[in-house]
Amino acid sequence: MGNLTNVCVRNLRIELGASTIIDDLDLDVRAGEFVVLLGPSGCGKSTLLHSIAGLVDVSDGSIEIGGEDMTWADPKDRGVALVFQSYALYPTMNVERNMSFALRINGTPKAEIARRVQRAADMLQLGPLLARKPSQLSGGQRQRVAIGRALVREADVFLFDEPLSNLDAKLRTELRRELKQLHQQLGATMIYVTHDQVEAMTLATRMAVMKGGAIQQFGTPAEVYARPENLFVATFLGAPPMNLLHGTLEAAEGRLRFRSAHADVDVSRYAFKDAPDPTRPCVLGVRPEDVHAGAASRAHETVLEGQVALVEPMGNHRVLWLDRRGAQIASIDQDKAPLATGASVPFSIDVAHVSLFDEATGARL
Repeated sequence: MGNLTNVCVRNLRIELGASTIIDDLDLDVRAGEFVVLLGPSGCGKSTLLHSIAGLVDVSDGSIEIGGEDMTWADPKDRGVALVFQSYALYPTMNVERNMSFALRINGTPKAEIARRVQRAADMLQLGPLLARKPSQLSGGQRQRVAIGRALVREADVFLFDEPLSNLDAKLRTELRRELKQLHQQLGATMIYVTHDQVEAMTLATRMAVMKGGAIQQFGTPAEVYARPENLFVATFLGAPPMNLLHGTLEAAEGRLRFRSAHADVDVSRYAFKDAPDPTRPCVLGVRPEDVHAGAASRAHETVLEGQVALVEPMGNHRVLWLDRRGAQIASIDQDKAPLATGASVPFSIDVAHVSLFDEATGARL
């Protein structure tokens, strides 16, 4: 099961009433992958997932699952199992009956139902709860039952629509880890929708960042985080978000520099996609972990001076907000030495890890 099933979406267009939700979208999910669709509310990620499940009609394009055209197939014929945000359990049935409901309706032999329910219960630590009703379960246990109900179907593709967003932070972290382990055990293809960047970064083998019904970037979490394709992706990922400085490029003495009212940075080693145009306004982005408070200790660093505007303790690190000529620049700092607000601090930008974007289009340079 599951190991050979890919999902291929081509030129997908979805209209609801007069509005176009998704237009000309392509997505290739390889067999056995855990792909996360990440984006803000209303970006089309759940609509895309529901179209793969067969719950939303497409206006144009095609959806293939395991090499077969499923664009107009009934949901039950697609070999997919869907887990919703709401647990949607039958309140009068116990856990075992909830998990086996679809199998019983389909006439699956009793011994096979028992085997599948036991297997799913073992994976999700539901064994002691099989006789309980949903009202006797915690939110996390109910969501496990909903996942178990999908697992017993032994589907080719598992689709998750924000399954953890109703849970508190501690439970979310636990279930996130269990889902990742579940994927490793099953080897099945999984597509997962969330607006939570931490879920996306920790779960995905590859993630598709969406905005306005279009995929902005599709890659591994490390690729998307380190080399965002545009300003939207750059600022959507990361906490605190990427620092942005607005300025221009200038060639001086054989070096290329980024110049703004707040910083002057040598970007000669930057890997430009095309030949840089020094006349166009651009944006320099640097992640807070690549802004180092204190004297420069690494090569390729530009040393600047800033005033401490705010210190946010985070337990194992702290976030320093440094005022640099009116710009607030965040730095992730491991130092424990006390810092007074208003104190002057040298800081450096790790030039090897900056991103440059076109001011007008937001596209990566």
